[in-house]
Amino acid sequence: MIQVCLNGRRGTGDSAAVPMSPGAMAESAARAVAAGAADVHVHPRTPCGDDTLSPRVVGAALQAIREAVDVPVGVTTGCWAEPDPRRRLERVRSWTVLPDHASVNWHEPGAEEVAAALLERGVGVEAGIWSGTDGALRFLASPLAPRVLRVLAEVTDPDPGTAVGTARSLLAELGGTHGVPVLLHGEDGGAWPVLRLAIRLGLDTRVGLEDTLLLPDGRPAESNARLVEAACEERDAIRRKIRWPTGFPRGDSGRR
Repeated sequence: MIQVCLNGRRGTGDSAAVPMSPGAMAESAARAVAAGAADVHVHPRTPCGDDTLSPRVVGAALQAIREAVDVPVGVTTGCWAEPDPRRRLERVRSWTVLPDHASVNWHEPGAEEVAAALLERGVGVEAGIWSGTDGALRFLASPLAPRVLRVLAEVTDPDPGTAVGTARSLLAELGGTHGVPVLLHGEDGGAWPVLRLAIRLGLDTRVGLEDTLLLPDGRPAESNARLVEAACEERDAIRRKIRWPTGFPRGDSGRR
């Protein structure tokens, strides 16, 4: 499964293609799904462009996107959208339009309480486990771990030369993850190397302007849809290599 992450904390100053309004998010999501994305992750924004957990803003974004796509849609609960853990919990409990899932960064204060509130409301939880934090240890010790929708293994190492090693270390820290599915992804310079690793390992992954502004060849991405197209191309190329090892023509399984 390839998830599209539409915007993250980026703005139009990073790229004119970053969707900020509900209408722009819906249009970008529709094109990304048409390109091959099977799930949407979005950061709802205030009119000033700030991330927010406001029920009004979250509801408007979700309604607009759902009118445009027929795939699961999730949002963030990151502490940057509401730094105070108690206030963050109140915000989540006040949502009038519920996402299909929401990411909860397990290293952040109040993560357990936010995750519990989401689960109580029937919202799937993406357990955000960031490299370089104690998120994996906290998650594996949590009684909520077996109940989450998936683990969102986030490689925050932006160095293309080391990101894959960081990803492997993070996966090793997570171990079996209580049998919960894993979505592995990277950021910036690490986005494409980690995406390729996820595909080779048979894991879900994601791509979008939140994670990278560039295509695999280094050119600026003109849209989320183009990033999804490129991810599908990478996936198909890797699958062909796995299916047809070097030295055997297509159609020849290599059996003798």
